Amino acid sequence: MALGWVGPYREGKPITAAAPQNWQDANPLQPRTRGAGRIAVRADDRGVTRLERLRQSGAMKLILPRVFRPDVEAVIVNTAGGVTGGDRLALAASAAPGACLTLSTQAAERIYRAQPGELGRIDTQLSAATGARINWLPQETILFDHAALDRRLKAELAGDATLLMVETLVFGRAAMGEVLRAAHLRDRIRIDRDGVPLFRDGIALDGAVQAHLARGAIAGGAGAVATVVLAGPGADGLLAPLRALMPRTGGASLLPGGLLVARLLAGDSFELRRYLIPALMLLNNGHLPLNWRL
Repeated sequence: MALGWVGPYREGKPITAAAPQNWQDANPLQPRTRGAGRIAVRADDRGVTRLERLRQSGAMKLILPRVFRPDVEAVIVNTAGGVTGGDRLALAASAAPGACLTLSTQAAERIYRAQPGELGRIDTQLSAATGARINWLPQETILFDHAALDRRLKAELAGDATLLMVETLVFGRAAMGEVLRAAHLRDRIRIDRDGVPLFRDGIALDGAVQAHLARGAIAGGAGAVATVVLAGPGADGLLAPLRALMPRTGGASLLPGGLLVARLLAGDSFELRRYLIPALMLLNNGHLPLNWRL
């Protein structure tokens, strides 16, 4: 499969180039991270979710903390400490009928500066069967200057399955005075129900990201953005209380098919969390993974 490719940066603009047939040809001496994880859960006769399968390799580890609820919680750890050009991380997670799986990350994922001609990639696939629920609750993704990332999230839901997901992007650390003068980002979210498209979302940014986000019609100078989606039975009844939690720079809508979507903007990740955490707790029955609060 051919990948989108970004070459060297010059005056804040990327110079596009054809990807080599083998990504290793770009710089054979550059170390690269590989990580993959697979997790599957099922519900037993009492309705308690149990781990069915677990596989992990390379830099991706899945930790299963003890929880006092009838579901399984998994914390994703990238032992490489971040993502840079040429890295590849992939996760596949599934919940069998009636099961509930919550996935989060140990900390914010950092997307570091990439070498010229290199691109990092993160692929996530989620699958929820009849009556199952998956909560995709990773912490923030922080982009550094000259980062180059292609990220894809795909979720397949059965007719009455539920998905709660959040994706948060932070464009440089405000407290450190970081500015994204040149970066490349392709971020795509795809949710299907019974094979029918339910939700599509995509972000494409190249070059001087900070200057682009400063435009009033785009982000008004915001340094962090979060996308929240709840797909499943009962989503329509949460629209009003979710809107009550939104900041002035946020909004929520109910789309056809029982799809609740919210977008929040803030100056930095700390400010964004003030509104995001209450919103996620509302949509997840008052619960958030403990690592969100550490």
